[in-house]
Amino acid sequence: MAQEASGQKNPKPSNHFLRYSSLGLQLVVSIGAAGWLGHWLDGKMELRFPVFLLSFVFITFGVMLFQLYRSLNK
Repeated sequence: MAQEASGQKNPKPSNHFLRYSSLGLQLVVSIGAAGWLGHWLDGKMELRFPVFLLSFVFITFGVMLFQLYRSLNK
């Protein structure tokens, strides 16, 4: 009540669910796009072993984990 009497508003609490809700979707979309691009490149180059597919998926997964680590440390 003392804060209301002095005219100060309570700051809105940060909602961690909203802050991190898009990270899962970003992970799925990014890995899906990297997988599709790798599969397409492997098909265009007629490779027997999916080099681009595996490379792009693992690199994208590593980058997304790094992004998650940085966002959790803020």
